[in-house]
Amino acid sequence: MSCLGCDLANAKEPVHTIYENEFVRCFLDIDPFNEGHTLILPKRHVKELTELTHEETLAVMDAAKMISEKLITCLKPDGITINQNGGKFSDLTHFHMHVIPRYENDGFTWSESAIQDDAHKRLDETANKLRTV
Repeated sequence: MSCLGCDLANAKEPVHTIYENEFVRCFLDIDPFNEGHTLILPKRHVKELTELTHEETLAVMDAAKMISEKLITCLKPDGITINQNGGKFSDLTHFHMHVIPRYENDGFTWSESAIQDDAHKRLDETANKLRTV
């Protein structure tokens, strides 16, 4: 089965590469939120963050730092947003991370959850659950 993410990460499809090494390829998003919006994809096929090897994880984070530095130097944004959507929220069947230069009033939003589950009242309980896994 063909994977668009694999094709992009391994330059089998045309991409505007900013950086690559043996583990990852970083290239400009074809539908950028702002100029310089970059995607980081591992060259090996993985769907989720939890499937990355230790070396791939380091390569992704090192690339995110390097791309952020390049964006700050070249484009002078007000900030950088880095995000990754997994599971049903991923728009590729391949792990990818976004590095997005941000500007005040650019319209990018982080909205409050529509689910009213009182999670803020269970912080101790949730922390204990997560510590014991």
